[in-house]
Amino acid sequence: MTIVQLLLIAVGLMAVMVLGYTAYSGPSPTKESTRRLTAVRYRHSDSTKDKVEAQMRKAVAARKPKFHQIAGSNSRIDALILRLHRTGLPWSLTQYLYGSLSLVLGVAVLVYVATSSAMLSLGLAILIGAGLPHLATGFLIKRRANRFTVKFPDAIELLVRGLRSGLPVTETLGVVATEVPGPVGEEFRQITERIKIGRTMEDALQETADRLNMPEFNFFCITLAIQRETGGNLAETLSNLADVLRKRSQMKLKIKAMSSESKASAYIVGSLPFIVFGMIYWINPEYLGGFFEDDRLIVTGLGGMTWMGIGAFIMAKMVSFEI
Repeated sequence: MTIVQLLLIAVGLMAVMVLGYTAYSGPSPTKESTRRLTAVRYRHSDSTKDKVEAQMRKAVAARKPKFHQIAGSNSRIDALILRLHRTGLPWSLTQYLYGSLSLVLGVAVLVYVATSSAMLSLGLAILIGAGLPHLATGFLIKRRANRFTVKFPDAIELLVRGLRSGLPVTETLGVVATEVPGPVGEEFRQITERIKIGRTMEDALQETADRLNMPEFNFFCITLAIQRETGGNLAETLSNLADVLRKRSQMKLKIKAMSSESKASAYIVGSLPFIVFGMIYWINPEYLGGFFEDDRLIVTGLGGMTWMGIGAFIMAKMVSFEI
C-alpha cells in the first residue's frame, strides 16, 4: 500500500468521525431550557428592565445581517462579493478571479521550471493562488475596519453636538458625511444618499450594517432603534455610546499589548521550520533535493505543511480575544 492510499484512508476515517459526531451531537438540553424560560420571562414580566432587555433582543434579532444566509452557506460567490465590498476598493469579482488565476499559473510555471515536479508545482500554485488573495483581502478589510473604529466615536460626538443644537437626525448624518474623513465619512455619505432617494433611515442604516458587519456600527443602529421605540434623550444616549466605544477601543489596545509576547512566540515557532529548511537547502541542496523530486517526500512535505498550518491556526485563536 502506497503512502497516497494511506493518506486517503486517514482522511476518509477522519471525515467519517466528524460526520458521526455532527449527526449524534444535538443541542444542549440545559441551554435550550434556559432559553425558553428567558423567553417566557420577557413575554410575561411587568418589569421595566425586562421590557427594555426584550426590546434590545428584538432589535438585535431584527438587525442581523440580511446577507448572512446568502453570503454564509448558500452562496460562496455572494460571500466573496461582500468581502470585496468591505475592502472599500473598487474591485470586481471578475478582477479578483482573474488575478487569482494569473497568480496560480505564474507560480505553477515558476515552480515547475525550477523543480520539474508537476505535483509540487500544482500544490504550491493552488495554495498560493487561493490563499494569498484571500489573506490580502482580509488584511484590507481589517485595516479599513480599524480606521472606521478609530474615527467612529468622533462621528457620534459630532452627531451629539448637532442634535443638541436642534438639528434633526438626518441633517446631522449629512454633517458627519462631509466633516469626518476616511471610511466613516464614506459610509455616512452613502447613508445620506439612500435617504435622499426615498429610503427610510432604518433601511439605509440596515444596509450599511449588513455591509460592514461591525459590532460598533451595530451598537449605533440598535441605539437608534431602541430610542425610536422607547423615546428619551437621543443626544445623551449617543454620548454614552461614544464613551463606551472609546473604552472598548482602549481595552482592545490593552489586550493587544498583553498578548504581544504570545504572538511573537507563535510567529517564531511558525516560521522557524521554514527558515531552517531554507538555510539547509542553501548550504547543501542535495540533502533536501528529494523534497522536490520524490513524490513520497513531496506528499510528506505537503502533509507537514498542512499540520503546521493547523497548529498556526490554533495558536492564532488562542491569542485572539473578542471584546
